[in-house]
Amino acid sequence: MGTAATYLTEETEELRQDAERLAHIIMQMQRCFLLRLSKELAPGHVSFVQYFLLTYLDQKEVLTMSAIAEKMEHTTAAASGLVARLENLGYVVRSHASDDRRKVMVCITPRGSALVRRIREEMVCNLMKMMSHLSPGEQKSWLQIYSKIYDYCRNK
Repeated sequence: MGTAATYLTEETEELRQDAERLAHIIMQMQRCFLLRLSKELAPGHVSFVQYFLLTYLDQKEVLTMSAIAEKMEHTTAAASGLVARLENLGYVVRSHASDDRRKVMVCITPRGSALVRRIREEMVCNLMKMMSHLSPGEQKSWLQIYSKIYDYCRNK
């Protein structure tokens, strides 16, 4: 009969092995998702980071450069570079705030929104294909687990 310390050590070791296996799975899944996403983004010459910014802009009416920099966890100068590239592609427009000309406002264009919708639809279709390999119960469990992980990451 093992002691409590031995049991905890075995439990910790099993948890570590599971975490290592999960780390491998997550890395492979991310690679798979990003490669598919990159194939979709490549024709529009948009990077994953730029696409992330477009998805955020698509949820808001207009954002300041400061808000974009904060959301993207970049400097204002780096965010300005991202916006400039997207503006050159016709996915966003910049303007000055009417109450303060120093404030640069960024808004997604209809072309940018169309790109976000098209790629999101492609992602949904790919996820539906993957989920079709799971039972309905497994599908719900996957969603519950990812929702908990998402909440954890969002609150960090």
